[in-house]
Amino acid sequence: MGNTIRALVAFIPADRCQNYVVRDLREMPLDKMVDLSGSQLRRFPLHVCSFRELVKLYLSDNHLNSLPPELGQLQNLQILALDFNNFKALPQVVCTLKQLCILYLGNNKLCDLPSELSLLQNLRTLWIEANCLTQLPDVVCELSLLKTLHAGSNALRLLPGQLRRLQELRTIWLSGNRLTDFPAVLLHMPFLEVIDVDWNSIRYFPSLAHLSSLKLVIYDHNPCRNAPKVAKGVRRVGRWAEETPEPDPRKARRYALVREESQELQAPVPLLPPTNS
Repeated sequence: MGNTIRALVAFIPADRCQNYVVRDLREMPLDKMVDLSGSQLRRFPLHVCSFRELVKLYLSDNHLNSLPPELGQLQNLQILALDFNNFKALPQVVCTLKQLCILYLGNNKLCDLPSELSLLQNLRTLWIEANCLTQLPDVVCELSLLKTLHAGSNALRLLPGQLRRLQELRTIWLSGNRLTDFPAVLLHMPFLEVIDVDWNSIRYFPSLAHLSSLKLVIYDHNPCRNAPKVAKGVRRVGRWAEETPEPDPRKARRYALVREESQELQAPVPLLPPTNS
């Protein structure tokens, strides 16, 4: 039914569409959830703020770039989805929703996060992927209960050392950034279970065998010359991971050099010199 309604309202002008979508939201939903995703909203419907017991609010895939201060009345919110909108800055009112456990901010135009985000001390999951971040905001390191951090598809070149304070952090997703070295701070976080550094520019991986909680490391699509060493039972996704044995260092170096040369010459180059048989 939801998809049918969205298909119909796609042909209605934006202002009329907004009125059509929210006109039935006059009473508190029994499931304490409001989903206005993909509704072509350009402004937040104020009457939603009267649902004081609301727990989940989904505003994904709209045209929002601001939120009203009245949103602060929703002090029972635990999940707020603002992904796929037009936010250039996180509205301060979001930082007043102290019961938030999950916050989706991906696919916006955020270049930073406000220091007031540290007030969200119940936050367990933070999605900030596909924004305009050139560095991980320091305030993220103050979210002491954070367990999952999605920060892929930004322009991160390194991670702050303060990240090790997040001793509840279990998964970190950094795919599609500009890391040229494996983030050193992650080597001091033995409680991590999943590390994803896919699609970066990392050429060398240090050993991760000492990370006692590690279960999965994704390092594919890096110009690496070695695979990260891991403890027994840890799954690796990348070159020389499960199926193909890792070559010795001399051959790994040769492989990397040949790959660079072949890209320049646009012609195949043998991995090893020919031998006489």
